[in-house]
Amino acid sequence: MWTISINSAINNGENAHYDESCSSTLASTFSNGGRNPESGVATTDLYGRCTRSHSGTSAAAPEAAGVFALALEANPNLSWRDLQHLTVLTSSRNSLFDGRCRELPPLNLKGVTRQLYKGLPNCSHFEWQMNGVGLEYNHLFGYGVLDAAEIVLMAKVWKTMPPRFHCEAGTIEHPTRIPPTGDLVLELNTDACVGTSTEVNFLEHVQAIVSLNTSRRGDTTLYLISPMGTPSMLLSRRPKDDDSKDGFTNWPFMTTHTWGENPRGKWRLVVRFQSGKSTPVEQQKHHTGWLKKFSLMLHGTKEAPYVGIEQLSLANQTFMESNGLLGFVLSQIVNCSYDRSIDFKNFG
Repeated sequence: MWTISINSAINNGENAHYDESCSSTLASTFSNGGRNPESGVATTDLYGRCTRSHSGTSAAAPEAAGVFALALEANPNLSWRDLQHLTVLTSSRNSLFDGRCRELPPLNLKGVTRQLYKGLPNCSHFEWQMNGVGLEYNHLFGYGVLDAAEIVLMAKVWKTMPPRFHCEAGTIEHPTRIPPTGDLVLELNTDACVGTSTEVNFLEHVQAIVSLNTSRRGDTTLYLISPMGTPSMLLSRRPKDDDSKDGFTNWPFMTTHTWGENPRGKWRLVVRFQSGKSTPVEQQKHHTGWLKKFSLMLHGTKEAPYVGIEQLSLANQTFMESNGLLGFVLSQIVNCSYDRSIDFKNFG
């Protein structure tokens, strides 16, 4: 939570082959030009030389650090949380896409919001979606590509975030069998610590702390669905993970996909097996497992986080006019307006 997770994209908008996709990812930067070794990042090299082939996450993370340095230069009072909020609000989808078109079984559950960008047919899993307050996110790229100009512009008029609280939203602690096919769905209702000193009304980070054991840990996948219908894939299939003994013990899985949402209501944890070519044939139909414990931790603010940022429209009218969705999201969160009937596509 205290770090900003950055992923990599290549110059055509595709995710890099070495990318580390994760539900904690906040944003992405461009790291190289695909298969052309000369289409990397131009930078200094050893012995006073320069290179045009720098790439990988070794390029992506420093690029992000440079953007954050510019934001801090514009506003030295920014905290680590301020930078995360700025990252979420100013990053953009651009032309980022899942080049490998990885298809996973859909979540056929009632109330799951899947407002997808229809740019790539047959790529339903890692498509762009909108969370409950209209922020676009992607499992591979977080909230999109960092934009140095926009983050600096917003940093100049930024108001420090209200205090952050940590709400222990609830625990389910009784061994439950994970079926070899289909889903195990655990439901946890929470009031998000309302009326207490740790009340959370506007989410930043969410953690699902899980204990489980399965016959093949690498085929175990986890999804978390918020009360506003936003799905997060907490754990994807891992072909080389053959563990059948250790499992997970009080393992914290984190998502940032529900940023800005109201956490009050029913959360769902979905556990399923997803076999693949690396799964032994005799094991594919005989998966076994038990989920022993599921705890939910909510991290966010009691007060609306963006009060005062409305001045941005006066500071730079052109910026707001060209970012209608951002202006809408800010107004929704500031006004606590969580109307699920709103069609966010009208504001894209």
